[in-house]
Amino acid sequence: MTLGDRSLGLSVDFARLFAALPSAYVVLDPALVIVAVNDTYLLSTGRTREDLIGRPLFEVFPPTPEALDEHGRLPVQLTLERVRDTGVTEATPVLRHDVLDPATGEMVERHWLLAAVPVLDDEGRTALVVQRTEDVTDFVRERERGRQAHERGEEWRLRVDEVEADLFAQARELAAALKARDAAARQAAALAEVALALTSAQTVEEVEEIVVGRGLAALGADGGAVTTPTEDGRWRITVNAALGDRVQAVYGVLANDDPLPAVWTARTGHRLLLPTRASGLAFTEAMAQVYVDTRRAGWAFLPLSMDARCLGSLAVAWVEEHEPTSVELELMDGFAAQCAQALLRIEAARAERTATRQVRRLAEELQQALLTPPPEPDHLHVVARYRAAAHQAQIGGDWYDSFQQPDGATMLVIGDVVGHDGLAAARMGQLRGLLRALAYDADGTGHDTPGAILTRVEHAARGLAVDTLATVVLARVERIPDVPVAGTRLLRWSNAGHPPPLLLRPDGSTELLDTEADLLLGVDPTSVRRDHTVELPVGTTLLFFTDGLVERRGASLDDGLATLRGAVADLAAAPLDELCDTLLARLVPEEAGDDIALLAVRGYPEDEPRPAHAGPHRTAVTQPEL
Repeated sequence: MTLGDRSLGLSVDFARLFAALPSAYVVLDPALVIVAVNDTYLLSTGRTREDLIGRPLFEVFPPTPEALDEHGRLPVQLTLERVRDTGVTEATPVLRHDVLDPATGEMVERHWLLAAVPVLDDEGRTALVVQRTEDVTDFVRERERGRQAHERGEEWRLRVDEVEADLFAQARELAAALKARDAAARQAAALAEVALALTSAQTVEEVEEIVVGRGLAALGADGGAVTTPTEDGRWRITVNAALGDRVQAVYGVLANDDPLPAVWTARTGHRLLLPTRASGLAFTEAMAQVYVDTRRAGWAFLPLSMDARCLGSLAVAWVEEHEPTSVELELMDGFAAQCAQALLRIEAARAERTATRQVRRLAEELQQALLTPPPEPDHLHVVARYRAAAHQAQIGGDWYDSFQQPDGATMLVIGDVVGHDGLAAARMGQLRGLLRALAYDADGTGHDTPGAILTRVEHAARGLAVDTLATVVLARVERIPDVPVAGTRLLRWSNAGHPPPLLLRPDGSTELLDTEADLLLGVDPTSVRRDHTVELPVGTTLLFFTDGLVERRGASLDDGLATLRGAVADLAAAPLDELCDTLLARLVPEEAGDDIALLAVRGYPEDEPRPAHAGPHRTAVTQPEL
């Protein structure tokens, strides 16, 4: 079994390590059933793995009467159970526990020195018990013989000292191994937390802060720095707090060709170890001042490399001269790779945002070129609004248009080409141009009604390979001669699958012009398109809009139209600019998911001066910030 954090460059084959340990180990589950043994344990007990694995320990090694204490209990078993139940490591004095000799079939007297260590799970419960066993039978027998043969004198005492010293050394070895295991576990956990933090960093500055603030401490260093490129071709050095503000001020920004090791590693992509002052001075005389300023004598410089690119360097420092071990180098290399990966991810995201801004800027320029300001005919006020979607590069299909015909009538267009991308914007531009050209000199009678114009537009689009689907309302506002109320106008319109226009009367009442809509443009050029008419008294407001104003996830179109009617009820007397802006503020969330085009029209009495607030007004086109 190979375990370890490969992302940090550390991989240890613990199965091979366990098998090769010089002391004898047996691993037990909470029921004291054997789950693993190493080679030394097999050698000391004379058994095979097949004899042991999966069997209770005291079934394999049943106790003899000599192994029991004065109360008839088995000390070894009591020790293992306490370790299991308390989770506390425990060692025993020398114990007798005879074992069966497989060669003779007889029980053989054996004496053991035992230590038991709990292995805890994530909840702090004992999952396994590891027992170290040392066969000290020879020592016990020698000691017994020594008691019976005092004449051996000094030779026996030397032998006792030798064995006891060996036992003491082995006990210290076990304690040191346990301490090293705990330290390694703590370091691995700390590095894992830092690595996790790096994955969520959104800027280079955040990466630098994580590295110098937490990463260097997790590596066991006494300080250090991270080096990254600046936009003007130099190198920014971010040092950790242990080195102090003065070091940050002196070395904060260095030239591209600076001789210091941090810049050299960032520039070349090569690892550089300077464990002693002599090695640092041999590399560059500039290190003399670094030693004075930082009060650090041992240094290691690791490239932040990923995909054959070097994105900077990591400097790791120690107060005293320090030659990194192979394990330390693996950890530092792995951590540097984690830092490089975070920097590369941030760089890619930044490049993507830049590209998206460029695409969006082009789309915005195209959109604004097409969204020309509406006309200002006598005693008729026309206001337009366009708001782009909140997502990136979601400019495309929505548009409005308004222009005067030679006979003085005002044409109004609101439309939405299927799609939300640059292609949709291009097709919208083609369709808008066709409709504008074909509708310019129509007079609203015979073959020049809005419905007839839409049919001609659809045939022209099919013939010119403008392959797209679109919803459109095309309307014509005409004067009505000899009407009882001067200034009353006639609205004549045709609807190709678009949300219905809304009438807002001066008294605040509303009416949807929800006549049955015809097919979308682009579906069937032979379909019949109908015209509808309604009178527009003076002071009546007419609203055309695209579906982004009234459609919301989880709600029906009818719900959205009802919400719109409620939102405008108190705006009948408001100037059109104020009405449009208030309406967008009330109905459109900041993170709108669709483009919105809005066109508002209101007539004024012809025998009165034109209101000041109905003066010339350019289109308001708003784009959310990226």
